[in-house]
Amino acid sequence: MTADTTGGGTAGVAVRGLTVLYDAQCSLCTFLRDWLVRQPQLVPLEMVPAGSDEARRRFPGLDHAATLDEITVVGDAGQVYRGGAAWIVTLWALREHRGLAQRLSTPAGVRVAKGAVLAAAKWRGSTWGGTKQGGGTWGGAKPADGTWGGRAYGRGDGWSYDPSWGWTYNPPGCADGSCATSQ
Repeated sequence: MTADTTGGGTAGVAVRGLTVLYDAQCSLCTFLRDWLVRQPQLVPLEMVPAGSDEARRRFPGLDHAATLDEITVVGDAGQVYRGGAAWIVTLWALREHRGLAQRLSTPAGVRVAKGAVLAAAKWRGSTWGGTKQGGGTWGGAKPADGTWGGRAYGRGDGWSYDPSWGWTYNPPGCADGSCATSQ
């Protein structure tokens, strides 16, 4: 499992507590928050609304706009988990789901976790058309006039998001011989 160690010197430090930053304006996020707090926990989970004054006070070094776009979990020693790794570490904290988290932490499992995160992101975007319940913008991605701006979002690992089509995956090419499967 990978984590940003923005707290400095957190590699190999035991995790004794996790703070899950969730989007309080997202019905899926609040449903998952409620589900998580009902689960037996091996590692205590604390739920804090992403982008809130409390989140900003507790984690001043985080990009709080980004925490509204992508699930973020912060360990008690400053470890920062995002996206698929955040989902995996959260499951790892739950007594009945630690085995699943260990399976998802494999290379193949990380792809499954990433797919789940991308599916949730697509659901969030399609549910509100980019606008949060209560009138705010989802993750600050839309300008004040409510338009998206037509921008597509691409990542180096082959995943891209286009507001017209949603998330798509186009694996990087192997023409330069850099693929693991290329001989």
